[in-house]
Amino acid sequence: MTVSTTRARHRAARRPSTPLTEFAAAASDQMGTVGRRTAVVAASSGLVVSMLGSPASATPGGDAGALPAVDTAALTASARAVLNTAPVVTAPADAAWTIDVPAVTAETPPPPPPVKVKAAAASRSTVRAAAAASTAAPAATNAAVPQSVAGNAVLEVAARYVGVPYVSGGSTPAGFDCSGFVSYVYAQLGISLPRTSGGIKAAGTVISRADAQPGDLIWSPGHISIYAGGNDQIDSPRPGKTIQFRAIWQSAPVFIRIG
Repeated sequence: MTVSTTRARHRAARRPSTPLTEFAAAASDQMGTVGRRTAVVAASSGLVVSMLGSPASATPGGDAGALPAVDTAALTASARAVLNTAPVVTAPADAAWTIDVPAVTAETPPPPPPVKVKAAAASRSTVRAAAAASTAAPAATNAAVPQSVAGNAVLEVAARYVGVPYVSGGSTPAGFDCSGFVSYVYAQLGISLPRTSGGIKAAGTVISRADAQPGDLIWSPGHISIYAGGNDQIDSPRPGKTIQFRAIWQSAPVFIRIG
């Protein structure tokens, strides 16, 4: 009797198949074709860059999803020619910039029109000064004026009337007698004196000639003058003469100080 030793065969166990596992297997099969050679065309310059891919299994580290490396050494001859003929812009080291500046001219504006001042608006001081100038007689151009006049108020006022004629009884710049002249000069300084030479002597104090100062008075019978220092005086002498600086002629002058 023959005995069969053939054992029964059993199908090996398999993982269950589902639509999801079939999709994953198909994707794995397609990954091997990623490394095919592709070309990128740059239409603007005619430059062709070749990209050599390798299978996913050839990338370092075994990363099946890594992109292939670009081989820049594989540039074509046409691409190199385009790069070599590209224009290069250069500027010399000593280049200079110039700017055209327009010429500028300055014009002087016209002077403003003169301002008209009405006579009614003139100040009182201006009117008084004009009146004094109109009444004062011009000083003699050849009159010798002593240095003592400078800085002496009495002599400075008296010197304005050099050249005014002698007028008997006169007490204005139109004409003076001796006492009218002295009293008028002192009145300009705010000092009121009598009208006659004798009255003026009585109003002052008699001093010595050694103590006399420019601006003091010199009296003699019937005449009075203003002492100008040294041996000089200023007075209105007599009819036919004018006010002037001259030497002291009196034989016995009396010096009078006012105030």
